[in-house]
Amino acid sequence: MTDKELVRLFHEGGNPNYAFNLIVRKYQERLYWHIRKIVVSHDDADDVLQNAFVKAWSALPDFRGDSQLFTWLYRIATNEALTFMKSKRTKFFLPLADVEHQLSNKLEDDPYFNGNEIQKKLQKAILKLPQKQRLIFNMRYFDEMKYEDISSALGTSVGALKASYHHAVKKLEELLTE
Repeated sequence: MTDKELVRLFHEGGNPNYAFNLIVRKYQERLYWHIRKIVVSHDDADDVLQNAFVKAWSALPDFRGDSQLFTWLYRIATNEALTFMKSKRTKFFLPLADVEHQLSNKLEDDPYFNGNEIQKKLQKAILKLPQKQRLIFNMRYFDEMKYEDISSALGTSVGALKASYHHAVKKLEELLTE
């Protein structure tokens, strides 16, 4: 089913639970991996994903369809992941660099990470990017999202996104050639 059909089924189908279940099935894996790239840990990603879907369930009755369903869900998932990371920093009074170091260590010890050494080196380099650049890089490079969709999900202009992506790529080139 298309996103419009799913939203229509949610609003008019008489069984919103069924419609929402279809939405979850359609986007669960994509959102999980998007969140996982931000929080790194499998368990944290599962928790954040669940929170994102709870927020989506609560807000879906008011969804008017001004944006695409998947960009709306990405925005919710991104905000949940960023809120989680911020709470982690403030909970332990850690500077951002320490949180990134901690995430890098989690990546090293993660039993769910099944990439080779090159992929691990890339992921560690990505963790050294500023948070916004990391987010934009992941959405563009790994999720293969169009700039317009990222713009809708993050509420940032396409021009600013292109500049951030360009800077992220340049920093990654530098980090990977060190």
